[in-house]
Amino acid sequence: CLLCRCCPSGNNSTVTRLIYAFFMLVGVGIACIMLMPVSCCVYYVYINTHMHVYVCFGMAMFFLLFSLIMVKVKSSQDPRAAVHNGFWFFKFVAATAITVGAFFIPEGPFTTVWFYIGMAGAFCFILIQLVLLIDFAHSWNESWVEKMEEGNSRCWYAALLSATTINYALSLVSLVLFYVYYTHSDGCTENKVFISINMLLCVGASVMSILPKIQESQPRSGLLQSSIVTLYTMYLTWSAMTNEPDRRCNPSLLGIIGINSTTPAGQDRVVQWWDAQGIVGLILFLMCVLYSSIRNSSNTQVNKLTLTSDESALIEDGPAPENFEVGDDSNRAVDNEKDGVTYSYSFFHFMLFLASLYIMMTLTNWYSPDSNYETMTSKWPSVWVKITSSWICISLYVWTLVAPLVLINRDFE
Repeated sequence: CLLCRCCPSGNNSTVTRLIYAFFMLVGVGIACIMLMPVSCCVYYVYINTHMHVYVCFGMAMFFLLFSLIMVKVKSSQDPRAAVHNGFWFFKFVAATAITVGAFFIPEGPFTTVWFYIGMAGAFCFILIQLVLLIDFAHSWNESWVEKMEEGNSRCWYAALLSATTINYALSLVSLVLFYVYYTHSDGCTENKVFISINMLLCVGASVMSILPKIQESQPRSGLLQSSIVTLYTMYLTWSAMTNEPDRRCNPSLLGIIGINSTTPAGQDRVVQWWDAQGIVGLILFLMCVLYSSIRNSSNTQVNKLTLTSDESALIEDGPAPENFEVGDDSNRAVDNEKDGVTYSYSFFHFMLFLASLYIMMTLTNWYSPDSNYETMTSKWPSVWVKITSSWICISLYVWTLVAPLVLINRDFE
């Protein structure tokens, strides 16, 4: 309560999501610590890599439990809404208890089974990342277009064009680097196929976004959104190739920049969360979780995808805070959900459940445990999950463009 008094007041819907995001960040920090080396006398000992799995398991079970409890909460008048928006100390204790209890799960098949569950959950979270990225791109595009129409149009048009150009330039540079470092003339056929297919798909999606028919039915579509999807697809392509078991087609970042980091034959890499892939994955995770905590999308299609426009949710953030009476100064959050919740409580917790699985996979670079549960090795299933997610991401974006033309009886406004 003392900490809350130091914070500015705000809407309950936003404050609650930010606190849950903080819960998630605390869990991520603990999981990272589990993967850091600790000094023991005159040698270094790595904490067992699979121990951070139990931390992520505890977080995932906590959010999954709340996702089930909060199904069909329609307003803050529901008793379950009070549990969702309050009792933070007890929820922190519950999350801690679940995480500690997870350490008592016997080793064995659990680690392998949970790895595949984590792979499936992380795959779903990657798709949610795309939805949030498209939502962000639409909001970004609409904001700058409105400012361009209000005045100083040349300045805002130049800014919009520059952002789009930078995204495509980064994508093109990534494409060239992929062909240079992740392919060879006498091998790495899979990488060549992955890069070429995704390049063609991104070009096709970009051209489709500016076709007259698409522009007529989807005025908000444009190259800015396509450039963001293209750049995200390049990231997924790179992320997939960094999981290839063949070390010749999967050079380390240190090796690419000229630092000798070769691993002896038959010896697996030590899993580190601060690898390039892990750092980029964590940055994307933080952006998506924080954006989902403060978002108020004006795109009804995105709201439908995130379950915030059904009968139990309102698209807008509700009436202004001044329309509600605040009891006393100690209440720093204004209840703006008396008439209806502004987002689906259940889906928000389910998204954090998937985010927990995504973090678990990201911190181990999607490596799976060996038969002795002592080392982590790269496997082809991780490659195919990521590359398939990139294809589904592009397909999902293309569907948002062509859906109004195909389903002519549906309202997409």
